[in-house]
Amino acid sequence: MFDGGFEVLDLLRIGIDIALVWYVLYKLIMLIRGTKAIQLLKGIFVVLGIWFLSSESILDLRTVNWLMWQAITWGFLGIIILFQPELRRALEQLGRGSFFARNTTSEEELLTRNIEAIVKSCNYMAKRRIGALITIERETPMGDYVETGIPINGRLTNELLTNIFIPNTPLHDGAVILKNEQIVAAACYLPLSENPFISKELGTRHRAAMGISEVTDALTIVVSEETGQISCTKNGELHRDLDQEKLIEMLKQELDFTSKTPMAKSWNWRGKKNG
Repeated sequence: MFDGGFEVLDLLRIGIDIALVWYVLYKLIMLIRGTKAIQLLKGIFVVLGIWFLSSESILDLRTVNWLMWQAITWGFLGIIILFQPELRRALEQLGRGSFFARNTTSEEELLTRNIEAIVKSCNYMAKRRIGALITIERETPMGDYVETGIPINGRLTNELLTNIFIPNTPLHDGAVILKNEQIVAAACYLPLSENPFISKELGTRHRAAMGISEVTDALTIVVSEETGQISCTKNGELHRDLDQEKLIEMLKQELDFTSKTPMAKSWNWRGKKNG
């Protein structure tokens, strides 16, 4: 049935062999992700690429090829020295049996953690009448509005989000834009709504929140400086005077967790599909 005498067991063994190698490589990449080792790994690939291109069959750069071959020959010892912390960590995890364990942090836990940070920050500012404008990017890109503000690119936390809106600080005016579990930018300018039916008692923050909800699918939270009320806009609709429970319920209903790539876990705010 198969050329060369391959049998089903042979194909199964080859499949298991390849799957194990790929899984170990995946775990190693996840282990060194975010460390200085990833930069060293890129350097290794550069050396291998130069060595391949300078070979006799391609560019025939003999001196360059010899130098790259020497780097590769002695590089094994250098890798052990340079990657010593990462190798030790991998061996420790292998000894504990956690190297092949799955990540226990679920999508729901990450979503809950970030919603909790937003709600805590809003409640803190509402009690102290600190005005705030928080926009959460969903499907519609908001790069044009991000460029109008000051880049932050910091992990979303209650403390950082609250500190941005403290009065008389350089970033407290304008909107904060959230994306992927990050505070992307602060002091951003949002388009004001020209809807004539908006209540006259609403200020610039509410009009900006309505304006961005009319041109994007973003979810925007407003904390009133005058009344301390928390409001939320979506799809051109304004939901006023939300307490903690209502705000949490709305965020859970409107936001969803998604993993962008199989190699790197990251969460992204996304509107749930109707129906």
